[in-house]
Amino acid sequence: MTAIGWLQILIFCAIIVALTPLVGGYMTRVFGGEWTPLSPVLRPVERLLYRAGGVDETHEQHWLTYTVAMLLFHVGGFLILYALMRLQGVLPFKNPAEQSAVAPDLAFNTAMSFITNTNWQNYGGESTMSYLVQMLGLTHQNFLSAATGIVLAVALICRGFARASAKTVGNFWVDVTRCTLYILLPVCIPYALFLVWQGVPQTLGAYVDATTLEGAKQTIAVGPVASQVAIKMLGTNGGGFFNANAAHTVREPDRAVELRPDAVDLRARRGPDQRVRPHGRQHAPGLGACSPRWASSLSRASPSPIGRKPPATATLHSLGLAGGNMEGKELRFGVASSALFAVITTAASCGAVNAMHDSFTALGGMIPLINMQLGEIIVGGVGAGLYGMLLFVVLTVFIAGLMVGRTPEYVGKKIEAREVKMAMLAILILPLMYLGWTAVAVIYPPAVASMANAGPHGFTEVLYAYTSQTGNNGSAFAGLTGNTPFYNTTGALSMLVGRFWMIIPAMAIAGSLATKKEGRGLERHVSSLSTTTTNPEGVGGGLLVFVVGVVGFWEGGWGLGFV
Repeated sequence: MTAIGWLQILIFCAIIVALTPLVGGYMTRVFGGEWTPLSPVLRPVERLLYRAGGVDETHEQHWLTYTVAMLLFHVGGFLILYALMRLQGVLPFKNPAEQSAVAPDLAFNTAMSFITNTNWQNYGGESTMSYLVQMLGLTHQNFLSAATGIVLAVALICRGFARASAKTVGNFWVDVTRCTLYILLPVCIPYALFLVWQGVPQTLGAYVDATTLEGAKQTIAVGPVASQVAIKMLGTNGGGFFNANAAHTVREPDRAVELRPDAVDLRARRGPDQRVRPHGRQHAPGLGACSPRWASSLSRASPSPIGRKPPATATLHSLGLAGGNMEGKELRFGVASSALFAVITTAASCGAVNAMHDSFTALGGMIPLINMQLGEIIVGGVGAGLYGMLLFVVLTVFIAGLMVGRTPEYVGKKIEAREVKMAMLAILILPLMYLGWTAVAVIYPPAVASMANAGPHGFTEVLYAYTSQTGNNGSAFAGLTGNTPFYNTTGALSMLVGRFWMIIPAMAIAGSLATKKEGRGLERHVSSLSTTTTNPEGVGGGLLVFVVGVVGFWEGGWGLGFV
């Protein structure tokens, strides 16, 4: 890694840290219904939407009602998106390539992928999806799935943990409306316009025919690209308009801007818990726990010299760039950006890729796999990273309580059997999906036939695919031919379970904690266990890192990823 590369990474991290409290505070005001600078413009629109939908913004919902509303919302989104893909051959705004209807199993997989914020793609966007499906279906779901993740985290933190003796956790319809109007759209609109200015296509026109310098004829795919890129990066969706995703030249003209709005957004989502009164320091252990793991992943993706190789050659070798292995690599912006992109896209549950992880060396491919197998809580996806980390927090304070013989509690509320059971249910479901389906795939002949490589490398292709889908990441190791009935169906089930079987237990915890009274002085009482960063027991980031590491190592089967 060169000095310029490290400087780029340090500047990137400094910008994220500086923006976190600002964006986090703004998000807190939005979900609290407080005034924001955008209120004079957006408040009338918000009220109009409530009237059109028959929503009473003053009425809050029980956690179960909130969760059911969210599930029904996604059922409707799934049916609409599936119908758009199956009927795209007869609908307007067809892609100039005149694509026909998407196959049933691929449409099922894709619809499930986009409603779960996974954006796993077993297809090439420019050769499979029409403009209408890209805009009305995929881009639309990029907004809604991202907003859903954010509002669920807010319901857990700002209502579940913060409230005392409350039976409600907010109103799903109000929360998702405010998130889209006040947070996602105000960032995506100017960002999309900036991308257009930088050369990213945003058109409904036909594909462009060009003649190369060698005299060959080439058709260049264009379309409404910039609008999808903006939300897919901000919302950690990751799905690409093009098959080459972020490595496409017209898709990503400037890496300095690409790296990355999603990281700012998801770090900011750790800001609202600063307002969990009166326990404002509770956010620090979570930040302290995820930051070292992110830095560790980055350092291993871009390691120091190996053996006697010169430093530059060693860094290239770690990513599979040495020895003429240039396949699947992004070279326009340097090795540092490629390594940073791979680490962030898997730590942040984004899934966009600018280099094919399948062509990394063993060490380079191991890091993205580990990031996802941890449950993607290093920084995590929209909302999912935050409530995923809080599940580990619940488990941590419970384990600490057992060790010292004190009553475990968090933000003044006792952590009891119900909360621990729900947390473990959510955590255990992840390895059940990606290890279970991997075991089936490697002994099922049609699934084995889809592997591009034999032996350990082919095994890792399958393990990576199910890990990415279960973790709602969406990045691909490449090499695996996933567009088959088996992988489309089992992958869709992995995405469904990985998303909603974590959300439902998290919401159950939110509802349970919201009804509990906050103990007066419990954190200072000898019989309780404090969790603030200044507590004498030292329970905070250090213990949380340890628990995440131990549980992640066990549930992820890291040894499988080392091959």
